[in-house]
Amino acid sequence: MKIKRIDAIAISLPLTRPFKMAGVEIRDAENVLVRVESDSGVVGWGEAASAPHMTGETLQSMTAAVRYMAPGLLGLAAEDFAGASRKMDEQMYGNQGAKAAVEMALHDAVGRAQNKPVYELLGGRKRDRIPVLWMLSSGDTERDVAEARERKAMGFIAYKIKVGVASPEPDAERTRRICEALNGNVLISADANQGWSVEDAERYVRAVADTTLDFFEQPVRGDDLAGMARVAAASRIAIGADEGIHSMADIQRHHDAKAAKGLSLKTIKLGGMQPVMRGGRLCESLGMEVNLACKIAESSIATAAVVHLASALPSINWGVSLSSQYLAADIATPLTVEQGHVAVPTGPGLGITVDEARVKKHQLSL
Repeated sequence: MKIKRIDAIAISLPLTRPFKMAGVEIRDAENVLVRVESDSGVVGWGEAASAPHMTGETLQSMTAAVRYMAPGLLGLAAEDFAGASRKMDEQMYGNQGAKAAVEMALHDAVGRAQNKPVYELLGGRKRDRIPVLWMLSSGDTERDVAEARERKAMGFIAYKIKVGVASPEPDAERTRRICEALNGNVLISADANQGWSVEDAERYVRAVADTTLDFFEQPVRGDDLAGMARVAAASRIAIGADEGIHSMADIQRHHDAKAAKGLSLKTIKLGGMQPVMRGGRLCESLGMEVNLACKIAESSIATAAVVHLASALPSINWGVSLSSQYLAADIATPLTVEQGHVAVPTGPGLGITVDEARVKKHQLSL
């Protein structure tokens, strides 16, 4: 099966509410969709969120990158994921989000053509039901506490608190209150999204040392490996890396520097589904934990891809962050979250149906 056509489609999707994190407030999700069509007429879909603070890519740059790379991919075997990735790397440096969207669409198309769910293309299913991590990101203590209690009653067993939007002490107090409200037996993490200095991060970890917080993600800039190691050395709470992880070498560096005990893996950072699988296997060999995540907020296309990855990865002990649940409008059949968990789709490809009329409704002219 050969690649016949590749289209890049820029979209904007509304969120149910604004999301506050260090340095940014997100009100709408700006993503690029990739539609791949084979010479036999099979269509596959991929997606990547714009994340200029994480990947350096904007909606405009990703759309342009996919259109730039598309001619060089036409005629290639759709099932040769490694070959397609090599060809994209030959054409452009970086642009991992754009490349991830193309590679994801190829997985969807091949799965549909072979009548296989994508997890079979990733090495097979290890779990068929995935606990969904819930984001607490209003920045308001009382609201976050109430939301945490509500979601726990609904069956959610994993949470992430967005911090780094205030000074360490108020965020630490909000963290403490949320941990007390959740009352154990759940996974709780905090994420500063590079928002603090080393000194501020050290103040935070000291202030939350006696809470039930399980790990603290990306306290300082992603390129500050020494700073990450300093915070890790000062902390009783495990430290995780996110914005600092863009390659297998980054994973190894964080391990060797004792800068993180676990990592957040995203397709937009590593360049696709197969690289995320390699990253997960490397983490397993190094004894590092894995948090698997979408970017806020991707549609059910990327969400389904992450669920298939969660099904196939060796370990997801630090939770799975899905983001289509925060959208006020989706462009695909949404996955159903019941009692805080989502079932892994068993249909061909990603196991979802994209509504092209909805895609056109939310499409931007770029």
